[in-house]
Amino acid sequence: MRRMVVWRKRFERLRSNKWFEAFVIFVIVVSALLIGAKTYEETTRYTIILNWMDTGITLFFLIEILIRMAAERRLRNFFKGGWNVFDFIIVVASLIPIDDSEMVLLARLLRVFRVLRLVSLIPELRVLVAALLKAIPRMGYVVLLMFIIFYIYGAVGSFLFHEVDEKLWGNVSIAMLTLFQVATFESWATAVLYPTMEYFPWAWIYFLTFIFLNAFVFLNMMIGIVLEVMQKESAQAAFESGEGEAAEIAALRRDVSLLTEQLTRIEQKIDHR
Repeated sequence: MRRMVVWRKRFERLRSNKWFEAFVIFVIVVSALLIGAKTYEETTRYTIILNWMDTGITLFFLIEILIRMAAERRLRNFFKGGWNVFDFIIVVASLIPIDDSEMVLLARLLRVFRVLRLVSLIPELRVLVAALLKAIPRMGYVVLLMFIIFYIYGAVGSFLFHEVDEKLWGNVSIAMLTLFQVATFESWATAVLYPTMEYFPWAWIYFLTFIFLNAFVFLNMMIGIVLEVMQKESAQAAFESGEGEAAEIAALRRDVSLLTEQLTRIEQKIDHR
């Protein structure tokens, strides 16, 4: 039992070692470069070497995840973390043999997702992903409002401009796709605006109001939501790590609470005397 405790502490120190974490990140980057190298025909002559490297990287990831699991006091504690479960699934999925002709496509696709392990290893990336996931529900309302505006402008455009170009304004759905091109500013002036203004000189009002709503209003609303959620996530991460203003305020509150309890006990003793 004592040996198990000793080994667990060793694994725990190794897991939290900065050099070990840096080396894991380095291996993940090499794994990503290896996947990219296999897409070039020039590397076919090095297929055997690349396959050996892929096998070595897979074994390293397996050993690394086993070390992290062994560093936990209880194995179930490892699976309580969402990022740990994600890493475990990615590593186990990478064990699918890439030489099997029936599974080669699946194996290659799963190996591509090993790059995502960078997110679980780098705290800043975890904060970004967590903020993005929490911002999606609130962004959904903005997207719904954008769809309503797209639909209204698409219907108006299909009624007014269908004679200009059926490929651009033939019906509501096609008109909405055209407006999406306008919203992304992808050759919208030469391909959409100027041809329409040849028939309807006042069409610039239609397009400028649409661009104002989407490029300035809705886009800024999206950015505002993401920034607000990111600020909250950063504050929460700093609080959990014991850093930042929020953590200092919480520590001060705990100290004040302890002092209040001590003063209360002192007053009670004085009253008893």
